[in-house]
Amino acid sequence: MKVLTIVTHPRQDSLTFTVANRMIEGLQDAGHEVDVMDLYRSDFDPILKEADEPEWGTDQQQFSTRVHQEMERLKQYDGLAFVFPLWWWSVPALLKGYIDRVWNYSFAYGPGKLPHQHVLWLSLAGAPVERFTKRKYDQMITHYFNVGLADYCGIGSSKFELFYETIKDKPEYMEHWMEKAYELGLNYGETS
Repeated sequence: MKVLTIVTHPRQDSLTFTVANRMIEGLQDAGHEVDVMDLYRSDFDPILKEADEPEWGTDQQQFSTRVHQEMERLKQYDGLAFVFPLWWWSVPALLKGYIDRVWNYSFAYGPGKLPHQHVLWLSLAGAPVERFTKRKYDQMITHYFNVGLADYCGIGSSKFELFYETIKDKPEYMEHWMEKAYELGLNYGETS
């Protein structure tokens, strides 16, 4: 499968990038062709402006040149992988803006759907698992990515994975994250 991996973090020396690189190794070892988009260094403007606001009365949409370029890029891939830190129980603003602008009406939802076979959402959280399970944030977040985004946009196979306590610098944690990231790449496309 040809997989586009979109990494979103302001620092290239971050744990997010380290995890992404390990996941990419797994993807490649499984025989997938991988391209990487570093969203912070792509000069992508996350602010949805008038040019990218849908015309609700028609299925034929005209968006900005940059959005059409990103849509054409997405069409080249069978699968997607997103690697990002979890901030305020969601994605960084840059990634949210990317989804707002590119996963637009008649391309990703409405009369058109995304053509991808699978999407992996790999997120890193600083908080421990108990903070997520206490109020069922983990269930809500998983539902948001797998159903609210992926399924709504036509991607029936979606997996959300959350790494907890990623601000703790413990060797056993790092070893676990690297092993898990590699396995996620190696077993890309499996939802269980």
